[in-house]
Amino acid sequence: MKLITLKTGLLFTLMIALGTLAANAQSKGERREPPTFKELLEQMDKNEDGQLAKDEVKGPLQNGFDKIDLDKDGFITEEELEKAPKPKGRPRN
Repeated sequence: MKLITLKTGLLFTLMIALGTLAANAQSKGERREPPTFKELLEQMDKNEDGQLAKDEVKGPLQNGFDKIDLDKDGFITEEELEKAPKPKGRPRN
């Protein structure tokens, strides 16, 4: 009975340790690259015209649309996206 309890406790501790390591590796070390223009088109270009209109985009692109749309034509092109200000990451503690 003691051996089963010991094995169960050891297994539980190991599972917690592995879960913690995985969570730390994901949150600290790995930075994701921002999506490419092509990826954004695939995700957001509803009418498939090769441009991103304000009503098609969401998230940070929608919030900063007027700053990104440099020629003020109502669309974000690949060139405008490349020149766009980079979003700031989360503040570190």
